[in-house]
Amino acid sequence: MSTITTDILIIGAGLAGLSAANDLQQAGHQVLVVDKGRGLGGRLAGRRIGDATFDHGAQFMTAREPRFKAAMADWVATGVAEEWYSSYPGQPNGHPRYRGVPTMTAVAKHLAIELNIMRATRVVKVSHQQTGWLADLDNGDRVSAHKLLITSPVPQTLELLKGINIPADKQSRLERIEYESCIAVMAILDGPTAIAAPGAIALEKGPIAWISDNLQKGVSKIPAVTIHGSGEFSAEHLDHDRTQTGQQLIDAAAPYLGNAQVTEYQVHGWRYSKPSIVDPDPCLLLSDTTDLPPVAVAGDAFAGPRFEGAVLSGWAAARQLMDTDK
Repeated sequence: MSTITTDILIIGAGLAGLSAANDLQQAGHQVLVVDKGRGLGGRLAGRRIGDATFDHGAQFMTAREPRFKAAMADWVATGVAEEWYSSYPGQPNGHPRYRGVPTMTAVAKHLAIELNIMRATRVVKVSHQQTGWLADLDNGDRVSAHKLLITSPVPQTLELLKGINIPADKQSRLERIEYESCIAVMAILDGPTAIAAPGAIALEKGPIAWISDNLQKGVSKIPAVTIHGSGEFSAEHLDHDRTQTGQQLIDAAAPYLGNAQVTEYQVHGWRYSKPSIVDPDPCLLLSDTTDLPPVAVAGDAFAGPRFEGAVLSGWAAARQLMDTDK
């Protein structure tokens, strides 16, 4: 067993963790990011099945806040993002929707370029000493850090912080946060869909919340759709047989597929897809007014359940942790 030392440990290589890591590293801090997944980006997720490619997690991003607008412009200039659409057919123009190029994970990979990241490694326990934090990893190693940022879904964060004496008001705020789950179906088709440009449909009723035509979107070289189950449907079927559940969503999507038939499909379940109850602050410094070493939590469950919200939360958490130096 070896102990890795770093200034700041960040748990989670999603948008919040990667955004915070960049700010902290640029400010001169030594940062280590640990993520249980093999890929980067958390719920930014792409998958290849044969010749088909899918965005099966977050589908697009919008930009409203000035710094984030500037970051988006940089990603577009770099070639890892582009505008997808700004309105559905017959609808007034809204905020431009951007997509990652070639998939949504491209933005996460771009953010990770200069960072020290341990992938496919789970933090199984955190504990603190007077001078900092200790994190036990599932590979038997430990990380010793002066400061800690946790960006995993909040139920997982609370599990990790069991036994840590967090202020009661902050504990209750974290316990209030709730998530919708989402079942995502990735289906290869033998022909084009009947979905009008730009290749996306959001539905208000029924078992489907969203259908995306990955060919029209520019993600896939061959006809392929992503179908997201509604929050209600997904919660009810999350632990059911995936093949049967996927077929139910494919059957419900039939009117939008036209004459195309599904030749192959895979199903992924997002237990913590998007927050349905969020905390009003962009992040929480849990160690504030305590004897704990600096520890913060961040993610899209803070101040906005969107791609942009996760990035803003990461930036806010980085500021909070840097302010603990003063």
